[in-house]
Amino acid sequence: MDFTVNQENKTAVVKTNVERLNVSNASELKAELVLLNKSNVNNIVIDMSKTKYCDSSGLSAILVANRLCKDTNGQFVLAGLMPNVQKLIEIAQLDKVLTIAASEKEALAIIEK
Repeated sequence: MDFTVNQENKTAVVKTNVERLNVSNASELKAELVLLNKSNVNNIVIDMSKTKYCDSSGLSAILVANRLCKDTNGQFVLAGLMPNVQKLIEIAQLDKVLTIAASEKEALAIIEK
C-alpha cells in the first residue's frame, strides 16, 4: 500500500510510503482523504518524510486535504517535507497557505492546541 492511515478520534495521520507522489498514486491519496472526511475525521496530518518528489497531481491531493479540513472546521498539517518537496511548495507559494511542521510529532502538537 502506498499510504498508511492511523486514526485516533477525529484526527488521522496519513503517511506517504512512496518516493514519488505523482499522477500514478495521487488519486489514491485523494480517495483516502475523502473517505476520512466522510467518516467525520476533520484533522489530518500528511507525513511526507519518505517522499522525495511531488508533482502537480501530488500538490492537488495536498490541497484537497487542506480544503476538506477547512470545510469541516478542522486542521490540516503537512509534515516531514524533504528538501525538494519543500522547495516545490515554496515555489508554488503554498507555504503561505498550508500549515507545515518539521515532524509528525510537531504536527500533532499543532492540532492539539
